[in-house]
Amino acid sequence: MNTTQPVRGAALELLFKKIACTRMRDVPVHNPALRVQAIGFAPVPDEPEMLLGVLVTPWFMNLVRLPAQACLPGATLLSNGNKGKRAVGQQSFEFVGAFEPDVGAFEVCSLFSPMFEFANHAAAADTASEILRLLRTTVTSTVSTAPTLPSRRGFLFGRGTQATQPQA
Repeated sequence: MNTTQPVRGAALELLFKKIACTRMRDVPVHNPALRVQAIGFAPVPDEPEMLLGVLVTPWFMNLVRLPAQACLPGATLLSNGNKGKRAVGQQSFEFVGAFEPDVGAFEVCSLFSPMFEFANHAAAADTASEILRLLRTTVTSTVSTAPTLPSRRGFLFGRGTQATQPQA
């Protein structure tokens, strides 16, 4: 097992614990029932140098693409604040480039913000784990005459029938 994976996830978690106690301390979007936790960081199958996981905080839950080694934004990562589509499993999500000196460059996709929908941390962690399970499950494709794109919340809550048509 590669020891870089837990170390990088732990570094991200530690960074956001510091942010929770400093920059975000008095911000009213905190759900006091939640804590910071990095969940399920593992290599992306097509990009083994990239880790994918979910970061849960009292103010957001983000899908995170984190390089296995700390780096600066560049050719493989979005620049700080820039947006771009990334394939994750069978889905495509819009990620935003981020940079923090303690962990380097990474990319985030907001799943929930704020986090008041969660009654406790176990519910948030279970949701994060289920999202990763769904994204990492290989689905056999079916032939469709008109491709549909599920809404992000529809995908997260298993409401695939509420899909929207792609825009030209």
